Parts: sequence; C-alpha cells; structure tokens
Amino acid sequence: MLELTCSRAWPPLDEARIGDWRLRWSDGFTARANSALAIGEPGKPLPAALNGVCDFAHGRGIPAVVQVIQDTSTEDAIAAQGWVHHVEHRPDHEVRVLTGPLPHGTSAGAEILDEPTSGWWELTAGGPAPTEAQRYVLSTGKIGYGVVDLDGGTAGAVRGAIVGEWLHVARLAVRPEFRRRGLASGLMNAVGAWAAAQGATGMVLQVAMGNPGALALYEGMGCREHHRYRYWVPGPGACEDRLS
Repeated sequence: MLELTCSRAWPPLDEARIGDWRLRWSDGFTARANSALAIGEPGKPLPAALNGVCDFAHGRGIPAVVQVIQDTSTEDAIAAQGWVHHVEHRPDHEVRVLTGPLPHGTSAGAEILDEPTSGWWELTAGGPAPTEAQRYVLSTGKIGYGVVDLDGGTAGAVRGAIVGEWLHVARLAVRPEFRRRGLASGLMNAVGAWAAAQGATGMVLQVAMGNPGALALYEGMGCREHHRYRYWVPGPGACEDRLS
C-alpha cells in the first residue's frame, strides 16, 4: 500500500499499534504525524479499535483523528460508528496522493543540502528554530534539504525524503516576493536529480485538495492521482474520554 510508504517519510515522535493500524503522536505538528493511520485490520472489533485511538490521543493531549483511504469499506465502517469528516482541518482534510516521474531540468540555482539551514527551517516549519517535534518529523531519515538563495536569504525550500525506491516530496515553499520566477520548478528539478542519485525511480506527493496551485504544478510535471485519503474525527458521543 503506497500510503504506508508515505507514512515512512513522515515519522512520528511516538507511535503505537492496534493490529495493523498505526497510532502516531508528534506534539500536534501536522495531521499526518498526529493521527491513526487506519490501513489493514485492527485485530479487534471496530468500536474497540476506535476507543483505543481515543485513549491514545487523549493520553497525549491531542484530538482523536483517523486517516482513512477514501471510498473504502474501512471509511464506511468508521462513518457508521458516528465519526465525521474533519472539516475543521480544511483545506487539508481531504488529500490527493500523486505519483509521477522524477523531475528533471534546470535547477534555477537550487541546491540540495545534507543539513537543514535556518532559512530552510523558516520556510518549512514556520521559524528558524524548530521544535523537537518539527525537527524529528522533518529531519529523520534520508532527507535532502532543498534551498534556493536570492538577495542574501533563502527564497525557496523543499523537503525530499527517500523511502525505498520513492522520492517523497513535501514542504515546497517559495517566499511571495520571489514567486513566478520558476523557483518552485527549479527546486523540484534539483530534488529530483538528487533522488535519482540515491536510487529513487519515482516520486510521490500528498497534496491537499485545497491547494490548487501545487496540484497544477505537480500535474504539469506528469504526476497523476493514485488515491485520496481523508481525516475523520468522532462525532458527538462517539469518543468518550475513557481516561477522565
């Protein structure tokens, strides 16, 4: 399952399992690293499994959230237990997973570093000094830290993670004053060349439906939809805090 591959590119600070399900915690940094990935069999009746998700989340001070492949029997079963779409997480509550060839072409001055810089952290995590969770989630594994520097500062950044034969791309960002100069494409081309040198043969991305600009960029590079997933949260009365 490709979604399991993607999850390896986004490691949480802490995790547990309920059967095949992965329960993840990273101090609230990103839904991917703070939700239960409901793929496979939980090894127990679904109500008990969802109670376990609630216990794990409440015990760590985060909302109970389940990440589910869209239009599957698992999604239908979770909905039947009173869980609802996590629309408060809009525009990121529904995500398209795209696959495509490794980008290639001019890098427009972008380079891939072995270590993150303060400028890279500012663009990918929102500040030059990352939290413990941000540092762990974004810098664990075989990571390429893509940057393009202009006018004495970091104008754009991207994160590339190698997972098996895949390049997982995330956190592509260009400062507003430097947009429409081809920097995003240059960063993608640079990380694609780096990934090819690491043995990757294809690219995978998880892109929110509410991000049409990114979807257009990646589709222009030959990416196509593989599947979608959504986040679900308990509706009223569906997730009693059993730890209270």
